[in-house]
Amino acid sequence: MTGERTATVVGGGIAGLAAAAALVRTGWQVTVLERAPEFGEVGAGLAVTRNGMAALDALDVGDRVRAAGCATSTAGTQDRHGRWLLRVPAPGDEPDPVNRLWGVHRQHLHAALLGAAGDADLVTGAAVVRVVPGDPGGEPASVTWRSGGAEHTRTSDLLVAADGIRSAVRAQLFPRARLRYSGWSSWRAVVDVAGTAGDRFVAVWGPQAEFGTVPIGATQVYWYGYTRSPEGVRHDDEHAAAVARFADWAPRVRATVAGTPPGRLVRHDVHHLQDGPDSYVRGRSVLVGDAAHAMLPTMGQGANTSLEDGVSVGRLVAAPVAAGTPLADALAAYDAARRPRCRRIARESRVTARIGAHLPGGWPQLARNAVLRRLPAALLVDAGARVVRWTPPAAVPGG
Repeated sequence: MTGERTATVVGGGIAGLAAAAALVRTGWQVTVLERAPEFGEVGAGLAVTRNGMAALDALDVGDRVRAAGCATSTAGTQDRHGRWLLRVPAPGDEPDPVNRLWGVHRQHLHAALLGAAGDADLVTGAAVVRVVPGDPGGEPASVTWRSGGAEHTRTSDLLVAADGIRSAVRAQLFPRARLRYSGWSSWRAVVDVAGTAGDRFVAVWGPQAEFGTVPIGATQVYWYGYTRSPEGVRHDDEHAAAVARFADWAPRVRATVAGTPPGRLVRHDVHHLQDGPDSYVRGRSVLVGDAAHAMLPTMGQGANTSLEDGVSVGRLVAAPVAAGTPLADALAAYDAARRPRCRRIARESRVTARIGAHLPGGWPQLARNAVLRRLPAALLVDAGARVVRWTPPAAVPGG
């Protein structure tokens, strides 16, 4: 591939902007197509784990995200009454503990990535209607979108599908990869609470539900309530429904939910791809983020693996191609690196759900709790370490 290299990124969320930033850093000309009328992340907070921060550091925005968020760590798991099931000691003097995480508002993370992708052309209000994946050894990829009542088409050397869980690109290129409703729905909110900086992340497990809080600043906490629900159910008063759902949980849980301004509460049904497509590559097109591997939230790895994907597009595809590697070989390397890892994390998220939030009440809860209280906390730390001990692929010299 000679001359100016071009890429079209469909989707301007976390995965799309991470990929765009990585591509820009290797000298590619990048256009980002975003369906929304303006760029900006909606939602509440999230936890950036060690692997996600490694990706952000590779994009030179790690320090900005650290400054915008709150450094904390995983404290362990409690039952719904607030009694410890597994308790993880606070990190000591080790320089990079595996249970370290950073709570951050999604808007701050999105703004940092948007700044890193600043040299890309950003197009909003772009609804994709047609995709041609192209051929690594022949025709370019193309995407057609509708905006302002007219259709527009752009061809490029590389097409990055980052358009989320309901990806229009994936639907056209991988029609057999179907979304599945998990059976669970999630409430989320950011609340103002003084003196949260010293708090740690605690997951609380109850019958067919999970509650968690993550400090995302000196005076703000992000919380989520993940609970079993038929698909599409909505309440006239979501706040009252959330208060009722957690009415018999620990006082800290009840107080957090009850003290949430109703206008800050959001709710969404949780869908996932069971194993995802049989490849993350088709022609000159590559899938990243939820478009590739939408997973259950029970390990907190959706955004973190999306950041990994974005950096990997730069390190495994864009930079090698710029250094002379055939595009087909670079795309194959990306698929070989990303698909097995993301499938494994998605499977582990389902296992975590089965023993945690998805477990019914009664004797299963009692048995699970009794077993967990006898396990060493090191097992929880080691299980998480296998996920978060990820480092970005080596940069290609001259790429």
